[in-house]
Amino acid sequence: MEGLAFYALCYLAAAVLAVIVSQRIGLGSVVGYIAAGVLIGPVFQISVAGSGYLEQFSEFGIIMMLFLIGLEIDPQMVWRLRDKLLGLGGLQVVATIAAVTAAGIGLSFSWQQSLLFGFVAALSSTAIVLQTLEEKGLLRSDGGQASFAVLLFQDLAVIPMLACIPLIAGSGHGASSGHGGAAVLADLPGWISAILTLAAVGVIVAAAHFLSRPVFRTIALLGLREVFTAAALLVVVGITVLMSAVGLSPALGAFLGGVVLANSEFKHELQNDIEPFKGLLLGLFFMTIGAKIDPAILLANWLTVAAATLGLIAIKALVLLPLAWFFRVRGPAGWLFTLGLAQAGEFGFVLLTIGEDRELLSSTTVSVSVLIITFSMVLTPLLFALSNRIVVMLEIRGPQHRDADQPEEGTVILAGVGRFGQIINRMLLADGYKPVVLDYRADVVDNVRKFGVKSFFGDAGRPDLLESAGLAHATLLIVAIDDPDRATEIVAYARRSNPGIQIIARAYDRLHHYKLADAGANHIVREMFDGSVQAAGMALESLGMHPYEVQKRKTVFVEQDTAGLSRMAGLVDVDTPAANNPDFVAGFNDIGKVIENAMMGYRSGYEEMVARGWNAPDASSIHVPRSVEPDRPS
Repeated sequence: MEGLAFYALCYLAAAVLAVIVSQRIGLGSVVGYIAAGVLIGPVFQISVAGSGYLEQFSEFGIIMMLFLIGLEIDPQMVWRLRDKLLGLGGLQVVATIAAVTAAGIGLSFSWQQSLLFGFVAALSSTAIVLQTLEEKGLLRSDGGQASFAVLLFQDLAVIPMLACIPLIAGSGHGASSGHGGAAVLADLPGWISAILTLAAVGVIVAAAHFLSRPVFRTIALLGLREVFTAAALLVVVGITVLMSAVGLSPALGAFLGGVVLANSEFKHELQNDIEPFKGLLLGLFFMTIGAKIDPAILLANWLTVAAATLGLIAIKALVLLPLAWFFRVRGPAGWLFTLGLAQAGEFGFVLLTIGEDRELLSSTTVSVSVLIITFSMVLTPLLFALSNRIVVMLEIRGPQHRDADQPEEGTVILAGVGRFGQIINRMLLADGYKPVVLDYRADVVDNVRKFGVKSFFGDAGRPDLLESAGLAHATLLIVAIDDPDRATEIVAYARRSNPGIQIIARAYDRLHHYKLADAGANHIVREMFDGSVQAAGMALESLGMHPYEVQKRKTVFVEQDTAGLSRMAGLVDVDTPAANNPDFVAGFNDIGKVIENAMMGYRSGYEEMVARGWNAPDASSIHVPRSVEPDRPS
């Protein structure tokens, strides 16, 4: 136990220190994890008993990553980016594979090895590129959107690549213990293997669609958050075991399971529950990659590594630049796109590992290839800087920061879809907006989805859930939940995370109104105010008052009461109940007198006009469209 604790301490300490340093100098977490592995293995020679099991365990990080990628597949988003996704992304992958394969054959590698090198080179670093674009505020630019589309296609292309490696390796090569599964189908006739393969895929799809949703709904209704996390992990592990049992890639099964659950109401909650495990296990995977790097190989092959790294970047740039021009990603956006995607990516490590397991590549070749990928990723910040430098040198002036078409999902976030939020959502949908709707009550989410409202289960008070819903780029956040304290927390977090976002919040009462204003809400709606004013107007009509006069009195009341809110702001102590604050009580009574005097003044003026022979217009002569309610201040 003490030995295990020591190894855990070494791995965690190396990871924390290396990743912090790597992030601080702009190289990203992936390079940091690889550096931590180098410290553990080649530098300090810290070996763990059963390291093979550690590597297999770390591969769950890759499986979880593909599950989360599947969850992100939104048919509407894919359709919106179809030109760049299929055209630009597809041509980039095919052209890079062809160019690198030809280069590999020219360097006397076998066609199988060259094709594997092509697969590795065709992929860019999703983690580093998206993080860099996010930090520089370029993700919504034309170049950023084109890069996102290509990265998405590359992530999808990993699936057929994983399936192709065992085929090009041939039956004479060993099976991957970690990715290929236990090849129980090897001795069966081809048609039986095909049937069992399709059956395994069918079981995953059916279970994810018909079985997992009722289970997740039941757990959510019981409020067992830790069991929900366990169930999410069970889905991933179960898929892994099933796919391994029939000799298929667990990563492929995880991706399919994620795609099936992509439109589930539990999508965001699944993402947030699995994300921490994915991050840790993926970091462990990269650390095991770094631990296998041999410094002697680097010293003996440093010229080869340097030349191959620069050659890889040059080949990808020569493929990307004309494609960018053809798809009208030009000027500064074109250079950002070309140089930003010119490195290799983290999935290359996965493909190389499988290639070594399948005996396509020797351990020395894999070590050199890992160094090439790593150094290309290390150079990514320099490539982004080079793109800016080229723009300045060529004096290109273009709309690099012009926002691309905003995606519908994520532009508006609606937290809470109860009685209050439902009305807001219906009106937004009627006007063509499609908000991301979040609610922590599984039964409410289930009911509104039956009416065709796309909503997701999850606690909107969790920052990670808000970020998954697109808070960073959202235009509007509507907080419609009925928990005053939680609503205030959400408003405060959203204002800190996205200072430019518009926030509309539901206030429980006057005191809550002031708390929301202090937290950063732009517009505050008192949940009972409008309905109560309407009911009071109906009461006046029922007592014989003319509808026109009722509307005027309602307007006077709303104006005076709203003005009173501002005047009383200095009397509020948010830590003291309103009834226990004498200054607030006195101010409230003063506002009541002001409203009463205003109403009396209006009534006296009206009675004087009637006495002089003036009559208010008949309600039937005032044209108000039936579908439009008179404007009321919120």
